[in-house]
Amino acid sequence: MPILMCPPTHYGVEYEINPWMHIDRPVDRPRARHQWEVLLSTYRDLGVEVVLADPIAGLPDMVFTANAGVSLGERVVLSRFRHAERQREEPWWREVFAQRGMRIFDTGELSFEGAGDALFVGDTLVCGSGFRSDAAAIPLVARALGAEVVALELIDPRFYHLDTCFCPLDARTVLFAPSAFSPESRDLVHRLAPRVIEVPDGVAAGFACNAMPVGDVVISSTAAESLSAPLCEIGYHLIGLPMSEFIKAGGGVRCLSLPLAASGESAEPLPPAA
Repeated sequence: MPILMCPPTHYGVEYEINPWMHIDRPVDRPRARHQWEVLLSTYRDLGVEVVLADPIAGLPDMVFTANAGVSLGERVVLSRFRHAERQREEPWWREVFAQRGMRIFDTGELSFEGAGDALFVGDTLVCGSGFRSDAAAIPLVARALGAEVVALELIDPRFYHLDTCFCPLDARTVLFAPSAFSPESRDLVHRLAPRVIEVPDGVAAGFACNAMPVGDVVISSTAAESLSAPLCEIGYHLIGLPMSEFIKAGGGVRCLSLPLAASGESAEPLPPAA
C-alpha cells in the first residue's frame, strides 16, 4: 500500500493549536527538510511506494498527511479539522483523494482528524476522541468504511491524537502509552490485542508511539530506541530517526505518513452516508 507524504516546503510553527507548538520556538527549516528526506529515503529503501502531495503556501501543517483522512480500499473519510487553521487544508485533501478515484465520505460538522485518530488493528478500526475528533463522529467513520470499531478516550492534551500514543504493529501487537488514556480505555487496549507493549510516559513524549511498521521494521523517532529489545524479542527491527523539528509542532514519523489505498483497489458497495 502506498504512503502519502507532503514535502515540508512551507512547514513551520505559525500558530499554536496543541501543547507542543510555540511560535517563539521556530523550526529549523533546513534541518526539517533533511529529517523529512531521510524518512522518505527510508521508505523507498524498504520498497514502499511513496505518493507526494503538492505543498500549498499558507498551509504549514499539510506536511502531516496522516491527518488528511483515513481509507480502506477505495473509500476514504475526509478529515473535518477542529481548528480553523487546518480546515483550510480540507479542499486540497479532497482533491488529492478525488484524483486517485477514491469514494469520499465526510463527517459533516463533526470534527474528525483522519488517521491521526483512526488506526486499524487487523480488521478493527480503533478511533480516539477527546481533543481533536468528536466521539459522535466515530460511528459515522465506521459506517463509511464498513468496519467494526473500538473507541478509546484520550485524556492527556500532550497526546491529542491517537497516533501520538498508540501504534498497531500487526493484527496481534500494539504499542501504547497508558498515561494517555482513560482507565476504561486502557482496559480496552489490553482486550483488543493479545500482545501489548506499554510505553513509559517519558518515552512516549518523545513520539516513540508515532511509528510506522513496514513488514518486520518499525520506523519511529530516536526516542523509540529504548524499545529496541522488546521489539527484537517479537521479531521487529527498529529504525529510529531524528524528528526534532516535527516534534516542535506535535508530530513524528506517523504524522508525516498516510497509508493510502492504491488507485483502482476495489471495495464492497456501500450505501451513501446519511
